[in-house]
Amino acid sequence: MDRDESSADTPEEMAALIVAIARNADRTAFARLFGYYAPRLKSYLRRMRVEERLAEDLAQEVMLTVWRKAALFDPGKASAGTWIFTIARNRFIDTVRRERRPDFDPSDPMLQPEEARPADEEMAGAQIGERVREALRNLPPDQAEVVELSFLEGLPHSAISERLGIPLGTVKSRLRLAFARLRTALEDLK
Repeated sequence: MDRDESSADTPEEMAALIVAIARNADRTAFARLFGYYAPRLKSYLRRMRVEERLAEDLAQEVMLTVWRKAALFDPGKASAGTWIFTIARNRFIDTVRRERRPDFDPSDPMLQPEEARPADEEMAGAQIGERVREALRNLPPDQAEVVELSFLEGLPHSAISERLGIPLGTVKSRLRLAFARLRTALEDLK
């Protein structure tokens, strides 16, 4: 098929190539589109100060996206060039964002698992935990309730007062009494 060079690579032809890719997975249409746009994309990216190798990689990624997403192209909304260069711009922005994120450092202390506690410490911790739970179970229900709301749910004293419909002073008094009982029950753990 001979093409008249004056009409070669018109916006309409480029749009038709994308449509052919979308409808028929037309490799010939893609090869032609790639041959036309890949060098232009690379030049565009180089003008944006993207290094040579990355510009080439991004141009290929963009064209691969064109192949995969050709069905999303709408010639009524944008020309083929506008659509392809928008993909390139977005891919470039994504790349810049990724580069600005700090690298993952597997040796970061925050990412290290806690060292296993020795078995005797683990057992002692479990025993202490059971003693504390037992001491909490032995509190009078009204005192146990304010301890649970304060420490397990993290509510401030004023919110406990509102929730239970009791004066703030009563909340504080129940907590003081509960701590006194807990201190007595658990004083041998010091």
